[in-house]
Amino acid sequence: MQYHKASFIGHERSKKAQLKLFDYTGYAMLTYTVKQDGNGFAPVGEEMLVGKMERESEAMLFVCDSDGYAKAQSRPLPKEKAIEAYKKMVDDGIQEFKGQIKTVT
Repeated sequence: MQYHKASFIGHERSKKAQLKLFDYTGYAMLTYTVKQDGNGFAPVGEEMLVGKMERESEAMLFVCDSDGYAKAQSRPLPKEKAIEAYKKMVDDGIQEFKGQIKTVT
């Protein structure tokens, strides 16, 4: 797929993920919109899976596709607040992503 087309589709998917995460954390930013596959470029997947990264007293939440590409991420949150939001997302039916999250560093 051409980069421009993949980017357009991926941006729409990431924007939906950003709005979903915003509902739980009060802040969310777009991360990946495009990924590379064996044939060139592909938009991030449609799946909405929740993942988290914990570090000392903070944690960040992500909405990922099934390959682990983060489409949206929260800002660093106090760990207790992040875990509470994470549990709420899972309770609301959003599946957990347990693998390695690919995010912008």
